[in-house]
Amino acid sequence: MFEKLLSGQPSGIFGIGYDDPTTVGIICTIILLIMVVSGVRVVFAASIAGIIGLVELIGVGPALGNIGAIPYSKSVTFVLGLLPIFILIGFLAYQAGMTRQLYEAAKAWIGFVPGGLAVATVFATAGFAAVSGASTATAAVFSRVAIPEMLKEGYDKKLAAGVVAAGGTLASLIPPSAILIIYAIIVEESVGALLLAGFLPGIFSAIVYGGIIIIWAKMNPDLGPPGRRYSFNEKMKALPGIIPIAIVITVIISAIYAGWATPTEAGALGAFVVLIIAIMRGLKLQALNFALIETAKLVAMIFSIIWGVLIFVRFLGFSGLPETFANWIISLPFDPYTVLILILLGYVILGMFIDAIGLLLLTLPVVYPAIILLNGGPDVTADQSPFGMTFNQVSVWFGIIVVKMAEVCLITPPIGLNCFVVAGVRKDIPVTDVFKGVTLFFIADILTILVLIMFPQIITWLPDLMMS
Repeated sequence: MFEKLLSGQPSGIFGIGYDDPTTVGIICTIILLIMVVSGVRVVFAASIAGIIGLVELIGVGPALGNIGAIPYSKSVTFVLGLLPIFILIGFLAYQAGMTRQLYEAAKAWIGFVPGGLAVATVFATAGFAAVSGASTATAAVFSRVAIPEMLKEGYDKKLAAGVVAAGGTLASLIPPSAILIIYAIIVEESVGALLLAGFLPGIFSAIVYGGIIIIWAKMNPDLGPPGRRYSFNEKMKALPGIIPIAIVITVIISAIYAGWATPTEAGALGAFVVLIIAIMRGLKLQALNFALIETAKLVAMIFSIIWGVLIFVRFLGFSGLPETFANWIISLPFDPYTVLILILLGYVILGMFIDAIGLLLLTLPVVYPAIILLNGGPDVTADQSPFGMTFNQVSVWFGIIVVKMAEVCLITPPIGLNCFVVAGVRKDIPVTDVFKGVTLFFIADILTILVLIMFPQIITWLPDLMMS
């Protein structure tokens, strides 16, 4: 028996029924979902389910070999080096005071509209998202910067907390984005194309958020009264505060667009620029130490999730479940857009129990091949495609849509990581109030996704233009 366990033969020790690998895949996926819904963290749930499946299919010895190789083999990926770089940029920008100045500039220019401070928060988070790839970091920063200002002006605390939690999700789309990088690694898509593709949808999402707030505040002025009108001279004096962030954005995007730096190199250059600006502004050693430690904590959490989920992904490869699911999807008696909507509804449900990064890591190995087959395969032309796009265009388009769905996961109960971050920073605002405050933004996100599905050019135009 011991020799059998160490061999490359199926063990059957869990009694799952190894004669049909697809059945093992389905059963272990159900085990994973049960654990996640029961409150087990996705890193542990995915690891346990993956280990059970691998042992069942290939035996203990080969399973341990596969599991042991994952942390190293996946951590040395060159593109993955972007994650700590972009997260560090965000923390350094905060320590350098760029966040406060960005918020003050937004308040001066658009704070006079109904719900003006909340609208200013949205556009300030969008600006900060352009130098920080982490949604949770953005939510944490603006919980300290924007919420006190809004509460001081008499804003409803649910709106104040909700707009920060929702605004933080913009970091998922606006480059540099950690989640877009993870998508690129999973599906082997160009990081540069995805980062460029996320720019316009991210700005569009911010505009939709701002419009929703204005309408909401007009209907109920007590939610968020307009701020004072700033004079033209005051507005102009506030503009220099956004110059450092504008410089960093320009350096990163132009380096990628011009082709003289890879996305990883462009990110490192952006981090260097932020560090120099921070030093020129008197960055203290204690503040630098805080930025480095917080970056390390967040990166460790993300990498742990990646390692745990990739064990399960490796098992899925042995089970053949992704291919089976893809073939089943294209056999459904529905048109491709209906199938796409059904898949996205599945993301909404799963997003209630799995965090954004774990959701992408778990689902894309199964869902992405199905989307490519729905489009007609990797060699399809735009004329032959039911979506009217080539393989590369569909890959980028679906990436932005699914990352937008991951944004929704960040504000939906019971997981809603951004909501817990806001409540964790603001002990005076219960997490239930934060979830109530994001309700309207959830609706705004669904409307945005529908627009992006109907008008894919919003996503594909910029990468097609710049990568051609």
